[in-house]
Amino acid sequence: MIDPFTLSMVLIAALALSGLSVGLAMMSGSFLYLIMMDMRMPRGFDPSIATEQLLQGLYNGYTLLAIPLFILAADIMNVGSLADRLLRFCQALVGRFRGGLGHVNVVSSVIFSGMSGSAVADAVGMGKIIIGLMTRDGKYTPAYAAAITAATATVGPIIPPSIPMVLYALVSDQSVGYLFAAGMLPGLLMALSMGIMNYIIAVRRGFPVDEAVPARELPRVTREAFPALMLPVILLGGIYGGIMTPTEAAAVAAAYALIISVVLYRSVSLASFWGTLKAGSKSAGSIGILIAGSITFNYVITRENVPNDLAAFMNGFDLSPTGFLIAINVLLLLLGCVLEGGAIILIVIPILIPTVQAMGIDLVHFGVIAVVNAMLGLITPPYGLLLFIVSNVTNQPVGRIIREVWPFIIALLVALGIITFVPDFVLWFPRLLGYQG
Repeated sequence: MIDPFTLSMVLIAALALSGLSVGLAMMSGSFLYLIMMDMRMPRGFDPSIATEQLLQGLYNGYTLLAIPLFILAADIMNVGSLADRLLRFCQALVGRFRGGLGHVNVVSSVIFSGMSGSAVADAVGMGKIIIGLMTRDGKYTPAYAAAITAATATVGPIIPPSIPMVLYALVSDQSVGYLFAAGMLPGLLMALSMGIMNYIIAVRRGFPVDEAVPARELPRVTREAFPALMLPVILLGGIYGGIMTPTEAAAVAAAYALIISVVLYRSVSLASFWGTLKAGSKSAGSIGILIAGSITFNYVITRENVPNDLAAFMNGFDLSPTGFLIAINVLLLLLGCVLEGGAIILIVIPILIPTVQAMGIDLVHFGVIAVVNAMLGLITPPYGLLLFIVSNVTNQPVGRIIREVWPFIIALLVALGIITFVPDFVLWFPRLLGYQG
């Protein structure tokens, strides 16, 4: 007789490969497992426990409310004029260097990441505008503009606020605030690595030096962008100052973005705001289905004792913590080629956490490693969600964009190596805020 767990895994894989949402695929496979186990063990198995676990997971997940609110804040900023003002500010800062618009792309992603927490929001919002600037008058090839935009968007979920960090906090029971803090320096390191790579490529290919913004224009450009630049300050200051929880900060971010877009910049109409609400609801709903599916499936893998079996399997190799982290990086990078980042965090990471704890690896440090790997998966073929997004924006074949994105993947892998093997670099800021790990 076929093992229920094996059959459920086959069903999940088949449904996901056929195009069904990963969340719905996990629900279907989990329901099949529960039905088969109930038929096989009518008196020794209670499927209602899975329902109870699902409801408790959602009910106790107060922090999850931050996700739709961060999505709403990012969507409001995209339909308003905040992105335009931020780009002009970035152009004034770094546009004068060789490959200037590439540097603008990097810096704008760093600033926008402090507002949205989403790589997709960064690529869709700021990405459309910066790609248009880079390709105007043939300064940069569309494929290169698309590649650097996809690569820099990966910084969005590393620098706080971060939707993937919220998901990791859900499965690891770690502080969202400390996870946000741990992502600060790694995110800046990733941006620096891509800035250096952009400069190297710009010198080799002879990319232009853009006209410098006159010094007399800097105060005006800064003043116009200042309200938008204050959003990350308000968010992080509120969280680390103990004034707001991450969920409350997400609500403040959405309200602040709406107020400055409507009242100050007057760039959001009622119709565009309604469209933003609908788009944000769809995005939040898809993430909600993924979370519900993962909670249900986590009950299945827990009942099958998969985490403990994996821990015993890894212990059999007698790996050091360093060797284990190398193996995990390889595993997560490979999974990122075929799985969406949220699915990796919600499905794979809970299985690994018992082994991570047994190895004595700090869970906040591991969380940053996991999220960086998941974001790298957004630009690695064949799945590479961000590659398809920028392909649609530029009408460039995905294959051409992949050829241009490889140097940035290499730069990000170097940054990942530092993040992985220098935990003090990752944990410096959280410890400054009182983290004891």
